Amino acid sequence: MKVLMLCNKSPWPTKEGGPIAMNAMVRGLLQAGYSLKILALNTNKYPVQSSSVPVEFRDKTNLSLVDTNLSFQPFTALKSLFTGQSYHVQRFITPQIEAAIVKILSNETFDIIQFESIFLTPYISVIRKYSKAKLVLRSHNIEHHIWQRLANYTTNPFRKIVLRHLASTLENYECSILNQLDGIMTITTKDETRFKTLGFKNLLSTIPLSIEVFNNTTVVSPVEPISKQTSLFHIGSMNWIPNQGGIRWFLHECWPLIHNSFPLLKLVLAGREMPMWLKKTIMSGVDIQGEVESSTDFILENGIMVVPLFAGSGVRVKILEAMALGRPVISTMQGAEGIECTDGLNILIANTPEEFLSAITKCLTDPNLVNTLIKNALQIIQTKHQPDQVSKLADQFYKQLIQFSN
Repeated sequence: MKVLMLCNKSPWPTKEGGPIAMNAMVRGLLQAGYSLKILALNTNKYPVQSSSVPVEFRDKTNLSLVDTNLSFQPFTALKSLFTGQSYHVQRFITPQIEAAIVKILSNETFDIIQFESIFLTPYISVIRKYSKAKLVLRSHNIEHHIWQRLANYTTNPFRKIVLRHLASTLENYECSILNQLDGIMTITTKDETRFKTLGFKNLLSTIPLSIEVFNNTTVVSPVEPISKQTSLFHIGSMNWIPNQGGIRWFLHECWPLIHNSFPLLKLVLAGREMPMWLKKTIMSGVDIQGEVESSTDFILENGIMVVPLFAGSGVRVKILEAMALGRPVISTMQGAEGIECTDGLNILIANTPEEFLSAITKCLTDPNLVNTLIKNALQIIQTKHQPDQVSKLADQFYKQLIQFSN
């Protein structure tokens, strides 16, 4: 079976959650014997030098990149206020992207064309002219939910109005496009339910994100109380507004309370595109590292992951990575959404400064609890996110879609 993947950013390198999820899908399909072609946007927010992509990856995926500028566009933003069009979607509509799609479809035929983002679905009508392939959206999240939650979370009245407008126009677009698709793959059961609620009537299934188990035989040593090796850490793309908002809240509302109780404890922050306000932040016990060479090494070098997230959708890939690497995780309920976890069993949930302090205290003083969290979290990875299991589910989905259509 031949699949064309349309990606809003390159699946390589795997420096963010989206590329990690796309790369995992690519590996799974290749191992299952699929023939792949990838067309990915090469954006200013996630730039890739084509010459830096490994030759093996380029050859196996027939990777093509389209340069795309996603910088803020004042005219487009202003126009969206009066037309009701989604500003987020309009940024992705360019003659260059359309031409690249047409060129591929004029020379090749595919069984499946898979959108790795709702933002590439404006090209559905063009694709239908040139291809009879089944169209699938692999939904990493439901985009308008992120902006709805940001609007609910903010206290600035003007910002709330703008965010609500962005959420509303994006929701209208998402709802209007759904039933032009032949199938949707979600990565969480909660998003699958949401798509049903939004009125999607075609083939719909949850295909979890696959994660390699790095430490499936040995449980790491428990976090030592108040040692130099003990640290809290967060890693994530810091050009993503929900991550910025969560870290700002944690630094101002949680860290003073935590640092007062555990003055030797460190908070280490890593991630791409650190905003200037965060780079300039100077707080006792806080180490701002910015982008790191290896997220795996960074996670293994630190102790307890904190995820202070109050807006988002889909699943937090970095939580799954930390679980696979044997690190205990403390997250808000929103941050842990989409992961089949239970507070106190395989994760600790905290939604207030006091709850974060309590959870951190438990991790620092109760080694047995830490070991329990690690062991049970690893079971989640082993039972729900194994690459072989996930690729089989994707294969079944595609075959069912083709069979159903016939």
